[in-house]
Amino acid sequence: MLGTVQNTNVSPVFVGRTDELAALTDALARAAEGEPQALLVGGEAGVGKSRLVEEFLTAAAAAGAVTAVGGCVEIGADGLPFAPVSTALRALHRKLGDALAVAAAGQEGELARLLPELGETTRESHEEDGRARLFELTARLLERLTADRTLVLAIEDLHWADRSTRELLGYLFRSLQTARLVIVATYRSDDIHRRHPLRPFLAELDRTRSVHRVELSRFTRAEVGAQLTGISGARPDRELLDRVFERSDGNAFFVEEIVASLSCGCSTGLSESLRDLLLVRVEALPDGVQRVIRIAAEGGSTVEYDLLRAVTGLGEDELIEALRTAVGANILLPTPDGDGYRFRHALVREAVVDDLLPGERSRLNRRYAEALEAAPGIVRADERPARLASYWYHAHDPAKALPAVLDASVRARGRYAYAEQLRLLERALELWEDVPTEVRKRQRPVDDAGVYPACGCSDEALRRLDLLAETVVAAQMAGDRERALAIIKSGLRLLDEHKDPLRAAWFRTQRGRMLGALGRGDARVEFAHAQELVRGLPPSAVHAEVLTQVAAWEATHTPGPGSYGIAERAVELSRLVGAESIELNARLTLAGLKIDAGDAEGGIAEMRAVCGRVVELGNVHVLGRCYINLSSALEGVGRSAEAVEVTAEGARELRRFGLPDARSWVFGNASESLFSLARWEESEEAARECLRIAQSRKSRGIAASRFTRLALVRGDWELAERELAAAREQYDAHQPEPQHTIPLARFTVELAAVRGRIAEGRAALEGVLEQGVNPAVQRYVWPLLVAAATAEADARGLPAAEPGRAAVLARIRAGAKELARSVPVWDAYGIFLEAELQRAEDGRQDADHWAEVVAAFEATGRPHELARVRYRWAEALLATDGSAAEAAAKPLRQAYETAERIGARPLREATELLARRARLPLTAATAVPPAAEEPAPAESLGLTPRERDVLRLVALGHSNRRIAEELFISPKTASVHVSNILAKLGVSGRGEAAALAHRFRLFSPAEAG
Repeated sequence: MLGTVQNTNVSPVFVGRTDELAALTDALARAAEGEPQALLVGGEAGVGKSRLVEEFLTAAAAAGAVTAVGGCVEIGADGLPFAPVSTALRALHRKLGDALAVAAAGQEGELARLLPELGETTRESHEEDGRARLFELTARLLERLTADRTLVLAIEDLHWADRSTRELLGYLFRSLQTARLVIVATYRSDDIHRRHPLRPFLAELDRTRSVHRVELSRFTRAEVGAQLTGISGARPDRELLDRVFERSDGNAFFVEEIVASLSCGCSTGLSESLRDLLLVRVEALPDGVQRVIRIAAEGGSTVEYDLLRAVTGLGEDELIEALRTAVGANILLPTPDGDGYRFRHALVREAVVDDLLPGERSRLNRRYAEALEAAPGIVRADERPARLASYWYHAHDPAKALPAVLDASVRARGRYAYAEQLRLLERALELWEDVPTEVRKRQRPVDDAGVYPACGCSDEALRRLDLLAETVVAAQMAGDRERALAIIKSGLRLLDEHKDPLRAAWFRTQRGRMLGALGRGDARVEFAHAQELVRGLPPSAVHAEVLTQVAAWEATHTPGPGSYGIAERAVELSRLVGAESIELNARLTLAGLKIDAGDAEGGIAEMRAVCGRVVELGNVHVLGRCYINLSSALEGVGRSAEAVEVTAEGARELRRFGLPDARSWVFGNASESLFSLARWEESEEAARECLRIAQSRKSRGIAASRFTRLALVRGDWELAERELAAAREQYDAHQPEPQHTIPLARFTVELAAVRGRIAEGRAALEGVLEQGVNPAVQRYVWPLLVAAATAEADARGLPAAEPGRAAVLARIRAGAKELARSVPVWDAYGIFLEAELQRAEDGRQDADHWAEVVAAFEATGRPHELARVRYRWAEALLATDGSAAEAAAKPLRQAYETAERIGARPLREATELLARRARLPLTAATAVPPAAEEPAPAESLGLTPRERDVLRLVALGHSNRRIAEELFISPKTASVHVSNILAKLGVSGRGEAAALAHRFRLFSPAEAG
């Protein structure tokens, strides 16, 4: 459109930034090896971020990389979601053509939301999973594109990014693992005030090790001199350099502006204010050119040539001449695609916009809107609705703005840009009362509000209550639960629950969901209220959703017979009204409750049937829950190998459909089942994948829970402490779910036992038992009760454990009586518990009983649990009959071999100690020394006689002073002995040492006191 234009105030020589450019170049080299790189280039406005990125892109292209640039749109054309990503993808589409089409094959309908050139979009999902799927598919597209090439994507002006763009970039930064990709994003650090939305985003990225910051400082005096030399072609004199450096303070863009103002005749090189400085060169241009620049400034960050022509009203020759002059003055630049123009620097555009009069701005926005309405094709179709809405809104014409804003909100939802949809709908609410009634009556019907029943009026026009419902759903989808609650409150104030119970029930149900998600108030109260409101009304989808939400809430919070009946009614009602998606959700809940009630086969068969139907329909709303619930159910009844197969299939399918958080849960379930199968390395790998792709607090809590369990069985107590604390932090303390809280209680009991914190373990147990034990949580409670009984048995004889012991054991027995044993693994835990309770109550070890426990666990396919009970069986044989060493050798050797193979350090050490004490070989190649006298148990741990005496007194709970008195040594010497004992035992404190002494029976009852 324009020929080459000479820019005289920009240095053709790239000045300084050696370290920063080297950091970018190093990132390119690492990316070329398959390690994706993300860099954030920050600095104040005008410091040279764009110039640095331009130099890097030039170098990257010269090295064979494919580059693309996308810029975030400033507020002047707000509501344009994913703008920089879409622009970058368009650039890649132009450069790669068929290669991009091949990479997008099969997912064109979804990816068209970002790149409309791929074709028509598919029907959008109305769940949070829809946006997550789009993000995952975008990541996969980039992975495929980088299979044969290195890509460099530059995102400029991240401080103007819409929320959807920030969230997509954040997802890409976290999820891309093996791509030849560099993403460079620039932002203004001086614009990031405390409430700026980019601030928390940057803080989150700082915790991501794969994202690196590059901060640009201002130029030094020498660098300003080099810049001036590049601009003028000659070294500046000292006076000029001092003046420019002092006035610009090293800001590269200000240096250029000062030089330009000096060339325009400004004697000082600096006006009274920054804005005046930036306007100096604009005001030196002819009036006609200034007018074009003012019009372009109000149009947005980028303005298409045809749109600019329509708004200016100039002839083509006259407009091109004005644009040529503006480009020659280095005010405007052609866009990379050649379709329009942008300001060379945003600071100049801001200064021009600020210089416009209020009435002038409104008039210009009106002319932009009218031009768009008259010729819709002059801007891209995917951008038109949002830009038209923005222009009419800033033109202060509510009657024209409302329909444009409502249309833009629909388009934003269609691209899963829920935060932008929410802002547009809130703008519609703001405009509503200022719009004439006849205009409001002509608005579109309610777009998307789930099963909310629209007004039902004959004209189907949108009503304010409908708009509030639509806004509630948008806020939920955007993850802004606080805003959703506030809007729900507004809706309930408009409603008369007696006259309009159905819509009131819908709002109450949404309030319950939000309260539950936020962990505030009592969600069950809201659900109960909603149930009362729909009672007696004709069947409806609202009624079905109310019952489904109630059943699901009770199944995870207060499971029991009542929730079973509610789930049954939810299924029946959903079928009656033809709400299949709600029905499938309700059937999944009902199937889980069937398993809890003892019908494991029936419940699992129903889950499989639901999953088959969901896959057949391609229903992404229920797909994730299918694989999560089915694999969890199989694990709960001891069918761990089947559960692993389901999780593997689920991980594949959920990746294909782009559902990352559901995949995270599936990997968490896989980790649990792999743990049960003693495939601990794989279990840890699955837990890491769960954490890597987690999108929610609960999924991160699941990963921490898995890490806790692995650390416990491996004997890494410090790591177990940290991961247990992390898991507690992620789970909601206000709305506890037994599936999360009971395992954490179990881990607390186990960790407290080895640490010698008896009271802490008992408190964790009591916290679960006081909530009541019912069959619905038995899969979690059986292991908890066994852990508690084991802890009490190991602590038997420990002075600190004696008070309250009988009551705790009675509570454990009472809890066990409430649990079913209809599944083999549950029955095995029941027999295990009985044996541990006997050991805890009177110290007796019934070898025949332990043999039954071993036989029960041999049928479960859980190697670690089997090794544990084999160890106890061998211990019982040796304790009851000294001549039973030969019989004890086999289970003890089997326990040792399993512990050694899977890395169960505490169990391995226990078997080794027992073998030394009984003089039994642990491997076929190990021979028993023939004549040596059996060492004392404490001596086998490397303790000296004096240290054994000290440890015996530590186990009795004595202080250093008391130990000194009994052994006739000084307290300081006693302290030294205690420190040596802790080091030799590998424990962190006296309580843990005492617990170990009792657990391994290092002293006879007589010695123990």
